[in-house]
Amino acid sequence: MKTSRRTFLTGTGALAATALSQTAYAQTAIDEILSSSQRGLWDDQFDARASTQDGKVVSTEPIFSPATVSHIEQTLLQYQDIVARGGWPMVPGEKALRLGVVDPDVEHLRRRLMYSGDLSERAGISQAFDTYVDAAVKRFQTRHGLPADGVTGRFTFAAMNVTAPVRLGQLETNLVRLRSMSGFLGDRYVMVNIPAAQIEAVEGDRVVSRHAAVVGKIDRQTPILNSKIHEIIVNPYWNAPESIVRRDIIPLMRKNPNYLAENSIRILAGDGTEVDPMTIDWSTEEAAKLRFRQDPGRINAMASVKINFPNPHAVYMHDTPQQSLFNGIERFHSSGCVRVQNVRDLVTWLLRDTEGWDRRRFEQTIQNDADVPVQLSNPVPVYFTYISAWATGDGVAHFRDDIYGRDGVDELQISTL
Repeated sequence: MKTSRRTFLTGTGALAATALSQTAYAQTAIDEILSSSQRGLWDDQFDARASTQDGKVVSTEPIFSPATVSHIEQTLLQYQDIVARGGWPMVPGEKALRLGVVDPDVEHLRRRLMYSGDLSERAGISQAFDTYVDAAVKRFQTRHGLPADGVTGRFTFAAMNVTAPVRLGQLETNLVRLRSMSGFLGDRYVMVNIPAAQIEAVEGDRVVSRHAAVVGKIDRQTPILNSKIHEIIVNPYWNAPESIVRRDIIPLMRKNPNYLAENSIRILAGDGTEVDPMTIDWSTEEAAKLRFRQDPGRINAMASVKINFPNPHAVYMHDTPQQSLFNGIERFHSSGCVRVQNVRDLVTWLLRDTEGWDRRRFEQTIQNDADVPVQLSNPVPVYFTYISAWATGDGVAHFRDDIYGRDGVDELQISTL
């Protein structure tokens, strides 16, 4: 679902108007923030409970669940009230604030964190970036999919300064998406959340494992789809799609004629015979008519495993030799397929009901054999979806970068700013 900016903001205004009589508690909390007393620096009398907020930031509840829908509906009331009362304050974003800093901008930061429920109003207002502010910043960063290092860098400031009406609209937009997927999705299933670049393996209404993912670039987007995982290929060959041959391999060969040999990529004709790269005119795109296949091995683009499921987009999930990509603040680097961190754990879970394929055999096959297809005894549903906002408890809202611009507001595409 994509929303125009006018519809987005008009809807949030209407919602705010209906919330005034329902949120006396939230109004009282905001009043306390506005009248919060000044604190001395490093006040030892301040109890640590003042930085502990209600609601679960990390939860085993699946994003696709009736509980998530209920949580986001409750969270909307709080955001409606914040919007009706003028929104939260902007935070100056020129300084990297961190534990131990004393700076006037910390007062703005404290107020902003109080509005979003990350810091209790009992913490008071001061210029000290103390341990309570540190915990609150880390909580905020966790809710926004950022590294929880407690330092207010560029992306943290950008997330904080998205306006309250826009966040309210983002919640509303995603509530519609969540409601459409809150029914029975299977006894166990895999959900790939594209803007979060995260994967959930779900069983019995509980997330049994989460995996960081690398998904498609803005110009090579990972598609929305529903399918069933039916096959695992251990130590697969990688057959380069024609789009990658044209966009990547041909330009690379023009720069470095040894590129294919260095990356164990062979060129095959239609009859399966190998073609010598030196016989191809790389100044043209004639090579795009041929098949490019990378041998299994350490540098293979899919590394140890490929996860297959029928779909019209020719995408799949797989391992990667570029493990460092999973540590990035933003993980939108692929050509549409989904790379999975700790993929062997996910595959072991997928193969659980497939006779003879325990973790030990899987690992031995990786070490000893190449291109081994394994059919799942019970195919597992997989859902590629686009959820950029949800909630895990009362008032605990999670937001992600609207990387593909599907929420309809440029302000939400933080990584492109």
